[in-house]
Amino acid sequence: MMQNVHLAPETDEDDLYSGYNDYNPTYDTEELENDTAFQQAVRTSHGRRPPITAKIPSTAVTRPIATGYGSKTSLASSMGRPMTGAIQDGVTRPMTAVRAAGFTKAALRGSAFDPLGQSRGPAPPLEAKNEDSPEEKIRQLEKKVNELVEESCIANSCGDLKLALEKAKEAGRKERILVRQREQVTTPENINLDLTYSVLFNLASQYSANEMYAEALNTYQVIVKNKMFSNAGRLKVNMGNIYLKQRNYSKAIKFYRMALDQIPSVHKEMRIKIMQNIGVTFIKTGQYSDAINSFEHIMSMAPSLKAGFNLILSYFAVGDQDKMKKAFQKLIAVPLEVDEDDKYISPTDDPHTNLVIEAIKNDHLRQMERERCVEVVKASQYVELANDLEINKAITYLRQKDFNQAVETLKMFEKKDSRVKSAAATNLSFLYYLENEFAQASSYADLAVNSDRYNPSALTNKGNTVFANGDYEKAAEFYKEALRNDSSCTEALYNIGLTYKRLNRLDEALDCFLKLHAILRNSAQVLYQIANIYELMEDPNQAIEWLMQLISVVPTDSRALSKLGELYDNEGDKSQAFQYYYESYRYFPSNIEVIEWLGAYYIDTQFCEKAIQYFERASLIQPTQVKWQLMVASCFRRSGNYQKALDTYKDIHRKFPENVECLRFLVRLCTDIGLKEVQEYATKLKRLEKMKEIREQRIKSGRDGSGGSRSRREGSTGSDSGQNCSASSRGERLSARLRALPGTNEPYESSSNKEIDVSYVDPLGPQIERPKTAAKKRIDEDDFADEELGDDLLPE
Repeated sequence: MMQNVHLAPETDEDDLYSGYNDYNPTYDTEELENDTAFQQAVRTSHGRRPPITAKIPSTAVTRPIATGYGSKTSLASSMGRPMTGAIQDGVTRPMTAVRAAGFTKAALRGSAFDPLGQSRGPAPPLEAKNEDSPEEKIRQLEKKVNELVEESCIANSCGDLKLALEKAKEAGRKERILVRQREQVTTPENINLDLTYSVLFNLASQYSANEMYAEALNTYQVIVKNKMFSNAGRLKVNMGNIYLKQRNYSKAIKFYRMALDQIPSVHKEMRIKIMQNIGVTFIKTGQYSDAINSFEHIMSMAPSLKAGFNLILSYFAVGDQDKMKKAFQKLIAVPLEVDEDDKYISPTDDPHTNLVIEAIKNDHLRQMERERCVEVVKASQYVELANDLEINKAITYLRQKDFNQAVETLKMFEKKDSRVKSAAATNLSFLYYLENEFAQASSYADLAVNSDRYNPSALTNKGNTVFANGDYEKAAEFYKEALRNDSSCTEALYNIGLTYKRLNRLDEALDCFLKLHAILRNSAQVLYQIANIYELMEDPNQAIEWLMQLISVVPTDSRALSKLGELYDNEGDKSQAFQYYYESYRYFPSNIEVIEWLGAYYIDTQFCEKAIQYFERASLIQPTQVKWQLMVASCFRRSGNYQKALDTYKDIHRKFPENVECLRFLVRLCTDIGLKEVQEYATKLKRLEKMKEIREQRIKSGRDGSGGSRSRREGSTGSDSGQNCSASSRGERLSARLRALPGTNEPYESSSNKEIDVSYVDPLGPQIERPKTAAKKRIDEDDFADEELGDDLLPE
């Protein structure tokens, strides 16, 4: 090979093409595997490369290498140091290059290129968890302790104090075992102090709840004296509460003050509550001067109704009338933080609170308040505001759901001036419309319109009454007039869209709802109406797009989700349809249409086992419909569980002994399995089929007899014959319809496709200060509730 290499002489400097055929033997890689010197260099030089030094020859440990090509020509690198594998001064430098990543000569000989080593097969399986190891036992025991603490708290919240205490004690025992095991395996620094704290705190709380105060105090002492628990001093508040219950007031005050000293000043609210407890304790001990100091401090820092009231009582006890007046002024200066209209509306379902509100909302003070307020307004220059106050009073009655009082208050304005009369008549029309008394609603709507023709609310209510009577064209005129008087009347615009929808003027209805959407961007009712109109216009893509906007506003609306699933199903996209049907089922698992679709979907996809749970739920919702129970048995049979299917069919036969379909499957299954009951079920099946045939013949003969008597009455002419034929054909059609209906002995086979509507259909434009409601709207809203701890740190 080397005979083809021609090196140009160094003296030939005039040749322009000199050097093009020069060949550096260092780059010859064909026979490197047979080059023993090169292989020895690779084995010895990797990982022991000398540092790079510029222009200093022979920096690496070299040795003479005899290669198969003889001596090589030395080539210097651009940095001045010898190149790898080159010869300098008769000594060859070791080769340090190995090979390019992922490239070997074997790849050129037919092997696959595999830089990632995928041909080596899958990774070995993970090492199985050793459940007998000490660490795993500790982990499981710690999990059990946490579960016991949670169960204790749940039992306490449910009122089962005895069970809560038992769970807390068991958690304490297991936690001590856990600590001992952890000390044997690991160092004491790895003990879970948070778990120990929660176990002890829960145990002390349950002792206190069960009125075992001595045990509770001992447990709290264990926590407080342990310096490893941070902020444990705050629990002295609980210890003070226990001493207060035991009427040991001196110790209660002592522990309250100790807790107050350990709470930083940044926690103002907690410090104020402790001061409140200290003041109450001083009152119980008769130390009114000390109690006054506590309540005065509270009123100066964070005034509250309770502190102000207690301060007045303390001044009354010491007989200081001047200080009582000042304290009362401070008390009435405390903001109630309750709306004037809502202060007599119960915010909760607490029966005690409801009794208090019922007692004070019409007491003498409340009556005097109303009378003086109205009298003062009537005697002033703002006499017109008195009428508005009466209107607001009627609205307040509506908020309190006292419709009779609201109606009586509004009827007082029938003889007032036109503006007030129109407002009162509008609200009366609205109330009667809600009660479906459309005649009274129409009468008061006319009164409101006649009193003030430019009242858009009155015109909208009049349109509602006309709409309820089915005169949609006339209703649209009233809505248009309301919009001409007030273009911002969204109720009239919404109702005119519904009217056009009823009149099948879909383009005009769509324009109305698109205008309304520009005003009310996130109205779920408007979004649904737009989607529904596009569906009626046979534009499913637009309908889907608007429904997607709807579920972005109300993501938990099961009706909207099922409608999306229905549209995707009609388009043939089963996967998307399944996704939305399943979401609808997750939020509202009692929709029989959604359940039926999901069960059928799993049957179509050959997952009959998954369909069983849906048909079982359907059978719970409609226990008298044998169809769902037959579908459950059918799913067992399709999945190959013949014994379970047989038991299900037997149970159905006990509940519905005259069901022919169930008996047919029983006969078939018993025959396939080879059971002796096959003869019994076959006999019952024949008897039922014969009874069914006799019943059908009787129905048919009765119709034929009535047709014959009618033909005899009408005569025997050709025309009569034609009439008989017509009657006979009508009888056959009726018979066909009767046969199509499910009999009492047959499973229910049909399911009607009802229109899904998440918004109200009747136009209801509320004309009082009240949000627009929906009759069929299913929109879930988040309910927020304050969580309560197992033990109140700061009781009132």
